[in-house]
Amino acid sequence: MQLDLNLLAALDALLEEGSVAGAAARLHVTAPAMSRSLGRIRRTTGDQILVRTGRTMTPTPYAIAVRAQVHELLQQVQGVLAPSRELDLATLERTFTLRWHDSLVAASGPALLAAVRAQAPGVRLRFVAESSTDTPGLQRGEVDLEANANRPGTPDIRAEKVGETHLVVALRQGHPLTRDRTITAERFAAAEHITVSRRGNFGNALDDALARLGLTRQVVATAPTEAAALEFARDSDLLVSVPEATTRRAVTDLGLAVLPLPLELPSAPVYLSWHQRYDTDPAHAWLRGQARTALTMGKASS
Repeated sequence: MQLDLNLLAALDALLEEGSVAGAAARLHVTAPAMSRSLGRIRRTTGDQILVRTGRTMTPTPYAIAVRAQVHELLQQVQGVLAPSRELDLATLERTFTLRWHDSLVAASGPALLAAVRAQAPGVRLRFVAESSTDTPGLQRGEVDLEANANRPGTPDIRAEKVGETHLVVALRQGHPLTRDRTITAERFAAAEHITVSRRGNFGNALDDALARLGLTRQVVATAPTEAAALEFARDSDLLVSVPEATTRRAVTDLGLAVLPLPLELPSAPVYLSWHQRYDTDPAHAWLRGQARTALTMGKASS
């Protein structure tokens, strides 16, 4: 059966108004158009719906019996086809999954959670670690928001640059290289290093920059997170190159020294990414705004 949802709206108006003229005025159509709709409803249901009694029209027993159900169905249809865009944060109950770089979680996660809890106490945040391999979590709906230095390469993923940072060299207090406020590229390359790589890679853009100067460095270990690499540096003579904006607080808390990177490298971007299915989702848009603010504040206060 081919059903026209316009008939549901017409039937609701007819049952509420009790007349063709009243229903037509309610739906902003002509009386002849409403009469035609009533005819179609009668043919579809096999019932007269409204019958003339003198100068008025009286609903049939069937019409009286289905009046409440018709009204409820119409509201449900309208809710599906024209959902409300009003967001009630006080009653919102939802869990968002965020896959952020570990340094961004440490620097901006607490501020984001505090803002979310203050505005929407029924919302929970699930921070998950980045995988050692690229996964389609955003496409599959397993992840709501990503935040890292990677700009997505697929058109269905939205990306917004929310900031940038540059690398600095973190090392223990008392390290021989701390005697100078700056270090040369040669001395930097001659030291032993630990790199941060969730894939376990020993090389990165630093090595490419050193190669252009005819230099190589000795990388003796990799760590999956910056927090772990900083711990290695604290208890050894290893150097670790980390983003200043997102790790300044961690470096200070560990009592590490910070020196400028003696290489010309472009700043590292910070991207906030999500799947296009959430573009018009009010709750997700609200969360993106809170995340954007927290990431900006986290870089400023680090």
